[in-house]
Amino acid sequence: MNRLDGKVALISGAARGIGAATARLMAEAGAKVVVADILQERARQTADEITAADGKGLFVPLDVTSETSWTAAVAATTRQFGQLDILVNNAGMFLGRDFEEATLEDWNRLVAINMTGVFLGTKLSAPALRESAKKSKHGSAIVNLASIAGLVGSQLDPLYSMTKGGVTLFTKSTALAFARKGYRIRVNSIHPGVIETDMGAQTFAARAGQLGSNDVETARNTALKQHPIGRLGVADDIARGIVFLASDDAGFMTGSGMVVDGGLTAQ
Repeated sequence: MNRLDGKVALISGAARGIGAATARLMAEAGAKVVVADILQERARQTADEITAADGKGLFVPLDVTSETSWTAAVAATTRQFGQLDILVNNAGMFLGRDFEEATLEDWNRLVAINMTGVFLGTKLSAPALRESAKKSKHGSAIVNLASIAGLVGSQLDPLYSMTKGGVTLFTKSTALAFARKGYRIRVNSIHPGVIETDMGAQTFAARAGQLGSNDVETARNTALKQHPIGRLGVADDIARGIVFLASDDAGFMTGSGMVVDGGLTAQ
């Protein structure tokens, strides 16, 4: 189940957190994995760990806000592995600032990473994904990292919600566009709840600050209480969902959003 044998995956923001967990899990499932990130030393380490575990890992530098960087990353992938079957648009950032306090520079940076990066990755990977889809029963796959903040409003970070809402609808729209063109590229999104990663820790600190406190542990406990399942998520929880959406087991899914949030948005 959820095997990726013979597949080649390119993952943005794969140096750490959800991206790194996804890279490792995809390699275990049989994929050749390109670990792409602007954090070059950490990304190289993740790729080396995959190779050391008898997997196929390749590091490539990637600034998701740059068209030139994306073009080079896709070219490096196809040069090394001969094809591209899976794109995971994982790279993202959390602003953690009330929109009335955010500057235009803050907003432009948030949009550049969370939205422009997804646009460029999708556009510039499409030709290689389309070519690989011709040889696959269920075509190629794109998985976009959205958020539950792209489904319901975030009181503490409306701008983050705005960008992730954009990713949510871009996923659906590109799924329809690729289907209309006959490209056989499936596009789905995944919507994590609060995940215990570096970014998750940033959210606790930001929320504590916005509430006029430096008590990060109280902010964490408040988030924990919002999850009916009784715990916060970890990177592997999301990685497993991404691997499923990228695999042929999800061959009848496109334009869908998978919510992995411990029941938070069920309330």
